Amino acid sequence: MSRVPPASLFTPPFRVDEPERQTLPFVYNTGHSGAVYPASFVAASRLDAVALRRSEDAFVDRLYAPVVGLGAPLMQASFPRAYLDVNREPYELDPRMFDGRLPSFVNVRSMRVAGGLGTVPRVVADGQEIYRGRLPVEEALARIEELYKPYHRTLKELVARTARAFGHAVLIDCHSMPSTSLARDDGPMVDVVLGDRFGTSCAPDLIDCAEAAFRGHGLRVVRNKPYAGGFITEHYGEPALGRHALQIEVNRALYMDERKLLPRPGFEALSRTLTEVAETLGHAALDLGPRRIAAE
Repeated sequence: MSRVPPASLFTPPFRVDEPERQTLPFVYNTGHSGAVYPASFVAASRLDAVALRRSEDAFVDRLYAPVVGLGAPLMQASFPRAYLDVNREPYELDPRMFDGRLPSFVNVRSMRVAGGLGTVPRVVADGQEIYRGRLPVEEALARIEELYKPYHRTLKELVARTARAFGHAVLIDCHSMPSTSLARDDGPMVDVVLGDRFGTSCAPDLIDCAEAAFRGHGLRVVRNKPYAGGFITEHYGEPALGRHALQIEVNRALYMDERKLLPRPGFEALSRTLTEVAETLGHAALDLGPRRIAAE
């Protein structure tokens, strides 16, 4: 792996598409849709570029692009999830991946690290090992310093700015899921999974409204299983402070050919549905302000 500074491999590493004027108290984020695969990264991998994309929430940034026209900012990564995962703690790292000693503060024991899906992933989503050999510890730390931390500083400021302007803020963390992860023996395939960390990351009104809106479009919706929300939903969702986070996972079979990694005819229809759901959420009379907590 070349010791080129990670941030120099992506121009830019991420971007925020801003509306002319933010009129909704919402921030949309697509941290797993990055599709820039540097040649040095592919060369260091035992996988080809197509296999590396198995972890990518392909085209989710394009699905949600119209929300900017509704009056909400949309943040999106350029770097791929297989390279760096912003939906993890900053230092969830697997010591088996690296040459050198990891700092003592690194979380080496999380379930995500054990599964190979830490901040610098060891495997892609279908379990295939990414790298030919070990990475220098300095490489992992550089990715975190140059990509992960600036990404979260920007996302944090977007949420804070929105809360200052509206008195509350809603972060929608946008993802897609492989249809193979949704096989059910007890009923039809799920179209949408809403994650609120089992009722802790957003007001009940918000997820209720989202579920009703998706069901109104004829989509099959479940909550929190198998995806309850990752680090971003957990970390940014503070309903008592008027800051809400909701993760939305859509079934990839609705909009893309999962084998060829190409959009399919349902793409535009799903994008319209997501835009209409965003509009419904944006204009619903939801009580999302800070909550006073009574003394015991």
